[in-house]
Amino acid sequence: MRPFRKPAIDIPAQLALLKQRGLSIQDEHKAHCFLEAVSFFRLTPYMRPFQIPEDADHSFKPGTSLRALTRLYDFDRRLRLLVIDAIERIEVAARAAISNHMGPLHGAHWYLQRHLFQGSYRHQDLLDAIRSKQDKARQDHQRECQRIDASTASTGRKQQLKDLRAKESYARHYALNYDEPDLMPAWAVMEEITLGDLSHLFKGLARDADRKAIARRLNLPGPLLQSWLHTLTTIRNICAHHARLWNRELGIRPELPKNVTFLWPQHLQQPGQHARMFTVLCILNLLMRQVSPHTSWDRRLHELIAEFPEITLRAMGFPTDWQHDPFWHLPD
Repeated sequence: MRPFRKPAIDIPAQLALLKQRGLSIQDEHKAHCFLEAVSFFRLTPYMRPFQIPEDADHSFKPGTSLRALTRLYDFDRRLRLLVIDAIERIEVAARAAISNHMGPLHGAHWYLQRHLFQGSYRHQDLLDAIRSKQDKARQDHQRECQRIDASTASTGRKQQLKDLRAKESYARHYALNYDEPDLMPAWAVMEEITLGDLSHLFKGLARDADRKAIARRLNLPGPLLQSWLHTLTTIRNICAHHARLWNRELGIRPELPKNVTFLWPQHLQQPGQHARMFTVLCILNLLMRQVSPHTSWDRRLHELIAEFPEITLRAMGFPTDWQHDPFWHLPD
């Protein structure tokens, strides 16, 4: 342990430091604008592939330009947008699959039934979270009504505004209109909870038959859906925080199919750690084909990679012949 001594420096000093480390900067005005929009600290992880390994001064490899860094940053940014687009579609479909199976079978408020969950599932935490959402929605409405009452609008207009505010969210609508049960129905809850909470809820279902039936709606075995929801929660959080994605090593490694009964990349059927983004992209591609059969998501990925030929796909776990695998084949 030692005291932290690094000073905060302004953008001209940051540019001077980069040049001192051997980075070629052709247009200082553009470079200044870039660092105005993207902080030096955020750019740091994108510098590492271009720096001399183990060099204490963080020197860049000869010939490295700022454009190479900004190209890598732009590729990663656009990759995140592509990934979060797929996760959104898959997340919505997973919510629907759980709701469409559990509701008709177990009732509108099935999530209130403790016996439908495993003993280890933190059921009370779920109920407390939903109750908190409804309480906050009710309190927000009360504050808004007080502001409306204090306005100079006519009595009729005030009531109209209050009625509109009461319908702004289902949590608010339910809390203001129903008292038995005191919590909203499950189909609304499935849209309120986070993807992480949804993943835990699916894993926490007591009946294996329920998990299998839900997974079948996405043409998957139950254990795969459980594992993949966990992995996608982590990836979604990375994207939501605009963090580096392209060469990320997965902390949560997804389970892979043991007996392949559907089109699946040959590379992932071979022994290996498969702990890079290629695995996630394969999962997303498979699930996108399930939830959106006419998707062009895979074509957009091909186009993104073709636009940045300098990007090292090996760092993402891609095999050299990935485009020739039938799994990634694009129809003419």
